[in-house]
Amino acid sequence: MGVKADKGKVVAIHQPNYIPWLGYFYKIAHADVFVFLDMVMYPGGSFVNRNSIKTPNGPALLTVPVLTSNRAGQLINEVRTANIHRWARRHLAMLRNNYGKAQYFDEIFALLQPHYKGLSGDTSSLADFNVTLIRTICTYLGLNARFVCASALEVSGSKTELLRDICLALGATTYLSGTGAKAYQEDSKFEEAGITSIYSTFSPPTYPQMFGAFIPNLSIIDVVMNCGKSTRQLLDVEAEAAEWPAQRAV
Repeated sequence: MGVKADKGKVVAIHQPNYIPWLGYFYKIAHADVFVFLDMVMYPGGSFVNRNSIKTPNGPALLTVPVLTSNRAGQLINEVRTANIHRWARRHLAMLRNNYGKAQYFDEIFALLQPHYKGLSGDTSSLADFNVTLIRTICTYLGLNARFVCASALEVSGSKTELLRDICLALGATTYLSGTGAKAYQEDSKFEEAGITSIYSTFSPPTYPQMFGAFIPNLSIIDVVMNCGKSTRQLLDVEAEAAEWPAQRAV
């Protein structure tokens, strides 16, 4: 049973990360509204502009180069990609070179390629690009949360107060957090506002991968390339039972 059961209107919030891991999509799968926290300070060198895929030599980072000169303190929705580095072409080549033999390569690559090839000019909005990829993957997986950018809401503040006020603006009765938030989140502030704070129950599962021993916590790209729409089962979303494709030892 998913976390939505008897929880009223569930809201989840996270920065718009680049091709994020499976646990990110678990939050989307179990929220009624998912908020992209795009109006907070950009954390350089984070998952907002990089993530890992699997190669025959182990994990490899795909990093989106961004403009940083004279842009200290920029917000996530102000960050611009440095397209002059032709990073999109390199990322597509990395996906093709490492997942070309994956069972679902053709359909996943066909979903992603237009977004990378559609980048034009010397710079683009990193947040917009990330959100577009996330929403495309959610559509493929049949995840039906409503998406909202925090910058479109009349909210301000920081830390728990900001998250609480986003929930209040959206009429949330339940706030779904990642487990990492337990270290700093002040649940009492949600309770005082009449909002129940709960934490994700996601535990990284194993699934068929290429290239030998299983590596956890890679980008969602690794999952959907190998599992296709059966990824729904890993997200605890109701789906018809399906046999896993045979694990490849390429």
